[in-house]
Amino acid sequence: MAALRHWVAGARPRTLPAAVVPVVVGSGVAAGYDRFSAWRAALALIVALALQVGVNYANDYSDGVRGTDEVRVGPVRLVASGLARTRQVLAAAIACFAVAGVAGLVLAAVTSWWLLLVGAAALAAAWFYTGGSRPYGYRGLGEVSVFVFFGLVAVAGTAYVQIRTLDWLAVVAAAPVGLLACALLVINNLRDIPTDRQTGKRTLAVVLGDQRTRALYIGCILIPFCVAAALAPVAPLCLVALAAVPMAITPVRQVRRGVTGRGLILALGQTGRLQLAFGALLTLGLAIRP
Repeated sequence: MAALRHWVAGARPRTLPAAVVPVVVGSGVAAGYDRFSAWRAALALIVALALQVGVNYANDYSDGVRGTDEVRVGPVRLVASGLARTRQVLAAAIACFAVAGVAGLVLAAVTSWWLLLVGAAALAAAWFYTGGSRPYGYRGLGEVSVFVFFGLVAVAGTAYVQIRTLDWLAVVAAAPVGLLACALLVINNLRDIPTDRQTGKRTLAVVLGDQRTRALYIGCILIPFCVAAALAPVAPLCLVALAAVPMAITPVRQVRRGVTGRGLILALGQTGRLQLAFGALLTLGLAIRP
């Protein structure tokens, strides 16, 4: 039986900034319009975290039953390592999706029922990333989904449930958030290129190859700072997000130098911390506007 620490590791805590940051940034947009709602933001955060943990367990389950995670360098996999039974991991994923669904239903009830369609799309994207007969994560589309759902949908959606309109500033602010979330997936898949090739798992990293994947990662890290600077005419304090640049230096340098294997696990953690810092600073800039 898996111990609590194994379930925590299986939830992949280093990926959780991808769920927290878009909600914080979207709430910053709402605060800039004096429309911040703590309880709505809290529900949006529950949705995002539950979906993130749920998709992590769902991936563990789907990859485990396919046998594509029998040899791994990264975090523990519950099914592939034999620490938990497949039905237990599946149940954990379903429970997380149920929590996200209930919180999302409440938000839809107090905001707009069309949000149920967005929620259904998010749940489908979470499951079919590695689930089903034709998982899109095995066809190089994982980064697209992350950008859409942990960038555009999460940021703009969080702002929407608070200000009750789809604001252009929320959409623009979603781009750097989505790119940094993509950076987490890119560096994770960069690490797994050798084993993914062996198992026939065609992630975008496998399709692009090592060098171009490294260039993609660097782009996902650097472009967000350009967007933050571009927002300065509307929200001057967004320039404070540039203070996170020093945190980008080490992981970018490691990726450029060709670090592989466990060295990329360290870079993954650094990328998560960078995303948190950038998100917090960008939120400040969006919340305090002239």
